[in-house]
Amino acid sequence: MPLLNKVRTAAPGGLGGDTASPSLSRLRSALTLFFALDGFLFAGWVVRIPAIKQQTGSSAGDLGLALLGVSAGAVVTMTLTGRLCRRYGSHAVTVATAVLLSLSIALPALTRSPLSLGLVLLVFGSAYGGINVAMNSAAVDLVAALRRPVMPSFHAAFSLGGMLGAGLGGLVAGSLSPATHLLGLTGLGLLLTAAAGPVLLREPSPALPETVPAADRPRGRTGGTGARGAVVVFGVIALCTAYGEGALADWGALHLEQDLHAHPGVAAAGYSLFALTMTAGRLSGTALLERLGQTRTLVVGGTTAAAGMLPAALAPNVWAALLGFAVTGLGLANIFPVAVARAGALAGPSGVAAASTLGYGGMLLGPPSIGFLADWFSLPVALTTVAVLAAGAAVIGYAARNTRAPQAD
Repeated sequence: MPLLNKVRTAAPGGLGGDTASPSLSRLRSALTLFFALDGFLFAGWVVRIPAIKQQTGSSAGDLGLALLGVSAGAVVTMTLTGRLCRRYGSHAVTVATAVLLSLSIALPALTRSPLSLGLVLLVFGSAYGGINVAMNSAAVDLVAALRRPVMPSFHAAFSLGGMLGAGLGGLVAGSLSPATHLLGLTGLGLLLTAAAGPVLLREPSPALPETVPAADRPRGRTGGTGARGAVVVFGVIALCTAYGEGALADWGALHLEQDLHAHPGVAAAGYSLFALTMTAGRLSGTALLERLGQTRTLVVGGTTAAAGMLPAALAPNVWAALLGFAVTGLGLANIFPVAVARAGALAGPSGVAAASTLGYGGMLLGPPSIGFLADWFSLPVALTTVAVLAAGAAVIGYAARNTRAPQAD
């Protein structure tokens, strides 16, 4: 059975009952911190978007174009990061991009026009895209070495970091300027990178253990046309759901504050609540997969997210919208990890990389798309596209139920 999809026992010495070696345990802890830091810094930026929008005098369309800088920077970097990881190692690239992300998060608060905001977001997007590819590459190697499907735990750390970053942003939104807040995040990001970075730099990327039976290694590594097509299908599922995560991150607080007249602190809490339920869903993801299987997890998750996002977008009051955000987070929680795992079962690490890139592309392209639709229609109507794509992910997941490596479910 593919290692990315089934629980296995590692070799002696372990983390949380596992028998992982101390070096692998240290790597897992350090890598988990980088995932959490990524989510924390990203959320710290997104909760200040309403203030940055006002500071730069941007319309919804202007802001959408500026946010396209994040997407453009990330797409370019994602295509290069794989090569950098092969040349310098995913651990070194993770540390380097964490430093760049920490430094670049302070730049948006220094801008005074939509154009300058878009230019600095190119740098921020480059760092964000780079660290996500590098971290996931490192995580794929570690998952193989541990011989346990721990990938959801890394994504849970990202969500937990997002929750904490949004919560802190909500607390300081009324008392600190965006410049002070984001500069503080720069200092914290550099401090945590200095603490965890040496662990990654000292330890090489682990290899797949020689003791793993050949029958248990991920299948579909030949790169055939059928496998590539299936990887694209699961990448599209990841894209559909990551679109929603990116849209809520960048536009959720603005929707609550602008359309429902919520206090800035309450508006920031919307993304924090979304991140909290997503974290809870990912922490329980293994049990859910064991109970429902992968196909039903995809279908139930997409349906739940669609059912939560429609009232979140169209609700007449703040509390109904917050409840919708919470339900949406539960629904989206495990779709991305399951889609990436299915791609990995079909095409190995190259499948994981391709599906992850498509997925993160959805996260980055969602916010500017919402901005354009908000200009043409309204922000609530634009946010209903999150529900539409979540439902689409459920349909595609069901249609692709037989597209899998042998014994993947």
